[in-house]
Amino acid sequence: MTTAYWCVLTAILLPYVWVAIARFPGLTLERNLIPRLVAEELTGVRQRSYWAHLNALEAIAPFAAAVIISQLAGVSQDKINMLALTFVGFRIAHALAYISTLGVRRTVMFGGAFIFFT
Repeated sequence: MTTAYWCVLTAILLPYVWVAIARFPGLTLERNLIPRLVAEELTGVRQRSYWAHLNALEAIAPFAAAVIISQLAGVSQDKINMLALTFVGFRIAHALAYISTLGVRRTVMFGGAFIFFT
């Protein structure tokens, strides 16, 4: 499996890291039966982690498509791998900035990820 495909897998798994931060502290079985209502009650770091989770989910399909289309177009695998690693790095930095309320950094990281895979 190529490095770029590992990056796609990482992008698929990252939202679950962010939602774990949001959901698991204090989660009970009863509250887990109503996850959407619980998500609406989140505040602070937990709320921002949930928002980072949603944002990360939105990035998966375009990123995976970009990797696949790049490979089908015959782009150098080394270039695809480098861009994919950079994208994942920007997405991790984006989520951490989101959770930490670093608005300008979050926007820069989002833009960087967008630019690297367009």
